[in-house]
Amino acid sequence: MPVFALLLIGLVAELAVIIAVGQTIGVLLTILLLVAVSMAGVALLRRQGFRTLMSFNNAIRDRRDPSPEMTDGVLIAVAAGLVMFPGFVSDLAALFLLFPPTRALVRRRLLRRATTRRQVYVVVDGEIVDEPPADAIVIDGRRDD
Repeated sequence: MPVFALLLIGLVAELAVIIAVGQTIGVLLTILLLVAVSMAGVALLRRQGFRTLMSFNNAIRDRRDPSPEMTDGVLIAVAAGLVMFPGFVSDLAALFLLFPPTRALVRRRLLRRATTRRQVYVVVDGEIVDEPPADAIVIDGRRDD
C-alpha cells in the first residue's frame, strides 16, 4: 500500500476520533485532553529516551551487541514523531512504542526480521569468512599493474 494512502487513512481516522470525542465530552475538554496526552507523551519520551541512551552506553562499554538499544532508539524516535502529530490515534500508537513491554514486542519482531534477511559476506585480503551463496556477486579488488 502506498505511503500516501496510509497517511490519508491515518488522517481520516484521527479526525473521526477527535470529532467523536468532541461530540461526547465537548470541544474544550477534547482540546485539553489532547494537550494533556501530548504532554504525558513528551514526558515519557524524555524518560525512555534517557534510559535507552544509558542502556546503549552500557552495551558499548560492556562490549555487548547494541542492536536492541539501537532499535529501541529508532522506535522512540518514531514515537516522538507520533506524539508531535496531534490526535488520539497517533498518541496511542506513540504510547504503545514508548511503553517498554510493548516496545520489546516490536523490537523483537524487527530484529528477527533483520536477521532472517540475506547476509552480507565480507572478503578480507581475498579470503571469504563464510561461503557465499551460489548467486553471490564477486568483485575482484586487486590492481593489475
